[in-house]
Amino acid sequence: MNNIVLVSVRQPGDEAVTDLHIVDGVVARISPGGGIPDKARVISVDGRYVIPGLWDEHVHMTQWALHSNRLDLSAAATAREAAAAVGHYVHGADPSVTFVGVGFRDALWPDVPTLELLDAATGNQPTALVSHDLHCAWVNSAAARRYGVHVDASGLLREEPAFTLTRELGKLPDSVVDGWVTDAAQAAAARGIVGIVDFEMTWNRDAWLRRIDGGFDALRVDAGVYPGDLERARHEGMSTGLELDGGKGLLRVGPLKVLIDGSLNTRTAFCSDPYPDGSHGLLTVSEGGLLALLEQAKAAGFVPAVHAIGDAANRVALDAFERAGTGGRIEHAQFVRTEDFGRFGPLGITASVQPVHALDDRDAAESNWGGRTHRAFPLRSLLDAGATLALGSDAPVAPLDPWAAMSAATTRSREDGRGPWHPQERISRRQALAASARGRSRISVGDPADLVVLDADPLAAPDAVYAAMPVAATLLAGRFTYDGGLA
Repeated sequence: MNNIVLVSVRQPGDEAVTDLHIVDGVVARISPGGGIPDKARVISVDGRYVIPGLWDEHVHMTQWALHSNRLDLSAAATAREAAAAVGHYVHGADPSVTFVGVGFRDALWPDVPTLELLDAATGNQPTALVSHDLHCAWVNSAAARRYGVHVDASGLLREEPAFTLTRELGKLPDSVVDGWVTDAAQAAAARGIVGIVDFEMTWNRDAWLRRIDGGFDALRVDAGVYPGDLERARHEGMSTGLELDGGKGLLRVGPLKVLIDGSLNTRTAFCSDPYPDGSHGLLTVSEGGLLALLEQAKAAGFVPAVHAIGDAANRVALDAFERAGTGGRIEHAQFVRTEDFGRFGPLGITASVQPVHALDDRDAAESNWGGRTHRAFPLRSLLDAGATLALGSDAPVAPLDPWAAMSAATTRSREDGRGPWHPQERISRRQALAASARGRSRISVGDPADLVVLDADPLAAPDAVYAAMPVAATLLAGRFTYDGGLA
């Protein structure tokens, strides 16, 4: 029997301390003190605060790991500045290896990306730049030839062609990628993460089984499935929530991910009203096609997770859920018609949202959804209307840091001198914690001992401390995945 007692524990908002007893990876007892069993391992947390383990509900884990090892272009303010930065780094690079940059944001650039501009900066060095939202890639002529893709004078690929290229760029030796994923997971554990929903755009099960077999043990993983692999998953007896053999209790089947529109920054999110250029974005799956996929998911035991960013896409998704008679998730729900807020709860739809995007995209939203941004990134409106919220990052679109997400959700601002953006959409800290811990904001007897030890009370710490919350330790089923010095 694995028997651990965390002594002198506080829960959020509490002054009194208790002892938290963990037996075989489960919270077995919460006591006012004393009565410690013989042979129990006793660890004092010295009055620190303990919360349920945190989940990031939307991650592209391989892309996040790759992103952390590529040139970051997020600070580039113009296309010319981005090209110049890349040109500096590719000088003398090995032309047999494609140079990759990430994180560019062209929605507000005063100039536009062009093939000529990137070619002039990079010459014959194959170069591919992936946008921060993964929905766009800017490539030079050498990279277009290498990967057999056609680009016009912009040098841009959008949506599925961009996704396809991104997958190709990630085809590095398994040992390299797995090492980077392990590093990224350990960094996540150090921020209190105990689990992720991984929506990497591939057949994801086997990669995670390989990693776990190789010793990966930092996180729980719900591995998503895409429509192209649904029949294979059904044939192999997979369904959402199933614990997978060989996963050592860490790996489960995740939702079925269906993308039905694009993104705000590429102006491909499907919207009821036109963008400034007159377009409405893209509906990438027809209404009938989406209904058929949801019905297939329901029959196969899969929870559908529908990517919908624009308000028209969210309406299409909600209509399809209603017609299919199944619950599920809408990933992003960034822009929602007021009349649709109240549909999430009765339909059993979780709004899987990424609050940092509201701060990153506020200028792009004002430029493209002008006069309507009071219903953009509508956290409080959704919650008040009965929706369930689940917080995440969409890493690499935003950093895999739950405190950044919770801070954005509760303040709608960051320390950049700008006031809160639509502060009426803020949620409380306790609500943000529950949305980051699968509905839990306190620890109860019978819970899995997936726990985070904090140096400050998450309900009372100043905003700056909360956003960069100091984590003292993270436990997964009573096992330390991050130890800042407690054990």
